[in-house]
Amino acid sequence: MRPWLIVVFAQRWGTRPNGDRFKNYYVPESVGIATGFLIAALHHAGLVCLEHTPNPMKFLNDLCGRPASEKPVMILPVGYPADHATVPAIAKQKKPLHEILSVFPA
Repeated sequence: MRPWLIVVFAQRWGTRPNGDRFKNYYVPESVGIATGFLIAALHHAGLVCLEHTPNPMKFLNDLCGRPASEKPVMILPVGYPADHATVPAIAKQKKPLHEILSVFPA
């Protein structure tokens, strides 16, 4: 399988059949959650990806033929890892749990 580029767009507003425009709510949150699920599904399928957010990204609307109501959020290059691929040591350095978790009694 050859690699793919997935471009994630956020639809800020929609248009009704009569032409009226309506606002979509919680767009960044919804796109973030959906993209997280997509990345988890890709990894579960044995694929890898690397999130890329070029700046500026508006050129992606023209390149992908997307309307002005959509905003490009990120590009996900997706494919199978090389047989000899490894995770860089710096990516394995994690903060201790007590630095990222607060537990409050019920």
